[in-house]
Amino acid sequence: MEIYRDSPDRALTDYPRPSVAVDTAVLTVPPAGELSVLLVRAGAASGTGTGSGTGTGTTWRLPGTFLHEGELLADAVLRSLRTKAGVSGLSPRQLHVFDDPARDNRGWVLSVAHLDVVPWPSLTIDESLAKVVPVADAGALPYGHNDILDQAVATLRTRYAAAPDPAGLLQHPFTLRQLQHLHETIAGEPLMRDSFRRAMEPQLAATGELAAGTVGKPARLFVLR
Repeated sequence: MEIYRDSPDRALTDYPRPSVAVDTAVLTVPPAGELSVLLVRAGAASGTGTGSGTGTGTTWRLPGTFLHEGELLADAVLRSLRTKAGVSGLSPRQLHVFDDPARDNRGWVLSVAHLDVVPWPSLTIDESLAKVVPVADAGALPYGHNDILDQAVATLRTRYAAAPDPAGLLQHPFTLRQLQHLHETIAGEPLMRDSFRRAMEPQLAATGELAAGTVGKPARLFVLR
């Protein structure tokens, strides 16, 4: 096969190239909990990933891996979730490419970041490899993963500002109060009741049923349109 050369007569292999990694922010909301993120031990499943944990302390990071030769990005993402966290059955979407040459202290690593938002009952992890912690408690993550997490949270909050529960975290049917509580959990702050309901109620369909077991006037139940 003829080797491609550009106008300066250089082959592609003549140029320095970054390593390519995939890193995934898996977000969820545990029952009565805060917006949370899946973290894995750096160095989990040794030989397959991007991290290396040494010393007595444990370093936690987002699940990720280096792209293997001939591998699709989507396949690398699923491989990293399976081998680093014991997680399968997810469908992460590309979030952003993080390409600052100084973002990773191991070298020039370009990260194609992904995002998935998963209902709590659907997230099963290997607790010997991974944990779910509130986003606010994630702390300092290696390899530029805090930037990835910040963008993932900002993206999720933008989605939830425009539509009722776009990630399907609530079980149907639900009350408006339950929906608002979820949106406040995602936003990380209280929301004005009247403004929230004016924005969200037109995007909902009332079931005609009332919630059982509530204190005071029974609340109406809704589903997404």
